[in-house]
Amino acid sequence: MTTVPWQKSSFSGGGEGNDCVELAPAPGNGIRLRESDTPTVELTTTQPPLAHLIHTLKGHPGTGTAPTPRLDVTFAPDGDLVHLRETSAPGTVVTTTRRKWDAFVRGVRAGEFDHFVRPA
Repeated sequence: MTTVPWQKSSFSGGGEGNDCVELAPAPGNGIRLRESDTPTVELTTTQPPLAHLIHTLKGHPGTGTAPTPRLDVTFAPDGDLVHLRETSAPGTVVTTTRRKWDAFVRGVRAGEFDHFVRPA
């Protein structure tokens, strides 16, 4: 069995698991996204939606319209939960906390996930 090389932000704390949003490669040039507290819920996307999200989080949202499908990020009314889904699979929702989302965003802004969206 092959172990999937999950990557989390260096800002999400030390040690293994339980404190992060993680990304990993998926078959066919896909990209997986999950929350380490619920590793069985995986959102699978491709480079264009993830690149759009990363560029937006870095403050460079691009000049055109968002790709379709795209990654949607919503914040729960209480402000603590963050939900991520791809518009082509709205039934798969990765839920994380605001603290973990903020650590992921800091990693995005530091360029830690850029290799997932670079052309091959």
